[in-house]
Amino acid sequence: MASLDRVKVLVLGDSGVGKSSLVHLLCQNQVLGNPSWTVGCSVDVRIHDYKEGTPEEKTFYIELWDVGGSVGSASSLKSTRAVFYNSVNGIILVHDLTNKKSSQNLYRWSLEALNRDSSPTGVIVSNGDYDREQFAENPVPLLLIGTKFDQIPESKRSEVLTRTAFLSEDFIAEEINLDCTNPRYLAAGTSNAVKLSRFFDKVIEKRYFTRDPSPVRLSFIYCFEDEINFPKLNKCRKPSSLF
Repeated sequence: MASLDRVKVLVLGDSGVGKSSLVHLLCQNQVLGNPSWTVGCSVDVRIHDYKEGTPEEKTFYIELWDVGGSVGSASSLKSTRAVFYNSVNGIILVHDLTNKKSSQNLYRWSLEALNRDSSPTGVIVSNGDYDREQFAENPVPLLLIGTKFDQIPESKRSEVLTRTAFLSEDFIAEEINLDCTNPRYLAAGTSNAVKLSRFFDKVIEKRYFTRDPSPVRLSFIYCFEDEINFPKLNKCRKPSSLF
């Protein structure tokens, strides 16, 4: 079998949100029995058929880089993680639907990955505001995945789904909510499976079928008042108002 072209997709989010379980499910189509903490980075591969069912169909490797740690880590650990952010073609942002803090921290994760060792070329986030018009120009495709959907009480699901919808708008990304211990959430033909396939197609499209296929990092600035709260805004809706 001829070697396949590949793309690199980061899987980012706080420790404990279920990134390893998600990657195992995506790549092995099996539930991970005994997930452990990821130290550094773990890489697994998924085989994906680009534009499946069309004359342009082609098989690719999707490398899923599960990055460990937390955005509150010491600067030395962040520097260590920076090596994983080279030549990124796509990013999956993962949060725990039962943990609001993990959702808030996705803004910092995106900052850390997209702003690595680059001087700012444009302000996408300033004083906590997301400028969606500029963020729409982000060349790195994003996908938002919420885990532990099964653990949300029925009475709270509407509130949680409203919150994730706002997150999706901020990142201009499609959202998938699932339970990593149940493969049916990603079964063929489901809306989640369609969204996932569409995301991988977009990553491949930008890497191999655009005029400038090289991965580009988007720089933006995020100012915090402290380590917990988002700052007050001069305009626009602040991310923290969603939580």
